[in-house]
Amino acid sequence: MAKWTPRHEAPEPLEGPVVATITGGTILWFVLFLVQLPFYGWFDDHGHTWWVWTCLAGGGLGLIGIWYVRRRDAAIKRSASGAAATPAHPAGQAPPAG
Repeated sequence: MAKWTPRHEAPEPLEGPVVATITGGTILWFVLFLVQLPFYGWFDDHGHTWWVWTCLAGGGLGLIGIWYVRRRDAAIKRSASGAAATPAHPAGQAPPAG
């Protein structure tokens, strides 16, 4: 098992337009669902109705993802503005009086 243990630290996560990416993916899932809906009979005849429902599930989970990343983004911005508003002090030292 030791040979499968990583020997270096994991890289930092990439940050980007997360909200836009999740929103775009969610829209894509719903569009795929709507495009396949008129052909439901064909999918049913060939045993592929799971394709239609997978797209709907992807869109639904995407809505949860949008909610999640918007709250995460807001929390990151709140944290950054809070850190900028309070000066940093070395550990164990009180802020200067006055």
